[in-house]
Amino acid sequence: MTRVAVIGAGVIGLSTAVCLSESIPQCSIDVISDKFTPNTTSDVAAGMLIPHAYPDTPIHLLKQWFQETFDKLFAIANSSEATDAGIHLVSGWHIYRSDPPQERPFWADTVLGFRKMTESELKKFPQHVFGQAFTTMKCEGLSYLPWLEKRLRGSGGQVYTRKVEDLWELYGSYDVVINCSGLGSRELLGDLQLFPVRGQVLRVQAPWLKHFIIDGDRQTYIYPGAFNVTLGGTRQKDDWNLSPDPQNSRDILAKCRALEPSLQGAWDIKEKVGLRPSRPGVRLQKEILVQDGHRLPVVHNYGHGSGGISVHWGTALQAVQLVKELITTSKISTSKAKL
Repeated sequence: MTRVAVIGAGVIGLSTAVCLSESIPQCSIDVISDKFTPNTTSDVAAGMLIPHAYPDTPIHLLKQWFQETFDKLFAIANSSEATDAGIHLVSGWHIYRSDPPQERPFWADTVLGFRKMTESELKKFPQHVFGQAFTTMKCEGLSYLPWLEKRLRGSGGQVYTRKVEDLWELYGSYDVVINCSGLGSRELLGDLQLFPVRGQVLRVQAPWLKHFIIDGDRQTYIYPGAFNVTLGGTRQKDDWNLSPDPQNSRDILAKCRALEPSLQGAWDIKEKVGLRPSRPGVRLQKEILVQDGHRLPVVHNYGHGSGGISVHWGTALQAVQLVKELITTSKISTSKAKL
């Protein structure tokens, strides 16, 4: 029995733990985190499956991760688990005020029905000259995280509330550590490539809205969900402030109402803030830490920025493959030592 600790209980940590339990049943898995739903960054995320590019992550990898994630969630969306998991299909528009993007997005063939908007559709947005229509999925963090945790517990996994200050705290108790601590890796590992990008959103009641709307660079968006509509947003680099900014809220509401005037009638407006764990590229790699002759096998899976939900299952699959490689190497080393 291989003992595995997963640090972090956001969408990356929990999905990696569940993926591991499904792929290597002979593992014992503990998720250790100082924060669980509803207090994670993943709970604030809008949860739309629309990935973004990272400067240091190859596009072919992003396409693979997104396709694997889309396929996994699409299967859930078409099952009896869809409501409990908080996953549903949603259609809408990505609109532009000036010239259209030069390249077709790398994810266009994964989402459903990607096409250029018609002239009739564009009449809804008189200030815009071009748009793309498609269907994707929305993953409600407030439902999905408890669903993942339930699946983990159902397979024998455990969860513990605790802040890990040093990976070596886990030496001796676990054979492999999977680090999914997100922004926490800046302090835990001293990874100064990691930085926060503050995101403030509004959650409102506007049940008549059924289509998403994204304006240009995705700074302004309207995402209808199962329980409310998410209006965004902000993208403030190196801002650690978790308190809602009233001016941000006013700006978000004004921009979203300009796109969708019916939002004037929205009610029950709630402000939410999260810090996206951003870095030039997702860190997804294995590492053997060495201290005083002791070896601690580690797999890192963090730094997804605002794209975590869009690629989480794909990166979980790759993290599990790295765990398998570490387990195999460890067994070979143990066999050689016995010889």
